Amino acid sequence: MNDVEAAINEIEGYLLWEAEKGLARTRADAFCAGLPWLTDTQREDVEFRYCQDQREVTRAYLERIAARSASLRAEYEGVYRALRRRLLAAYLGGTVAATVLVTTAVGLATR
Repeated sequence: MNDVEAAINEIEGYLLWEAEKGLARTRADAFCAGLPWLTDTQREDVEFRYCQDQREVTRAYLERIAARSASLRAEYEGVYRALRRRLLAAYLGGTVAATVLVTTAVGLATR
């Protein structure tokens, strides 16, 4: 991965994380709206803890996705390399067979 791709990935990750934080705040507000008896201080504390919990859940989820993505990437790269080797072997085998046939045909034709 080059520097530009790495920078784009970092920016995308930052934007996704900020969006998730915003969603967590929105969910926290909606949750607290259902608890009208909370004082302002209690409401702030519940919102803070809710957002903190959501961030931890999201971080764990994203880490699992990243690990699975890396695993799949490695698996697919291995399959691709094996397929490429098989295709190259088939191509070389075909080339050798074609060369042998042409050489034999030329040899028989010149007799």
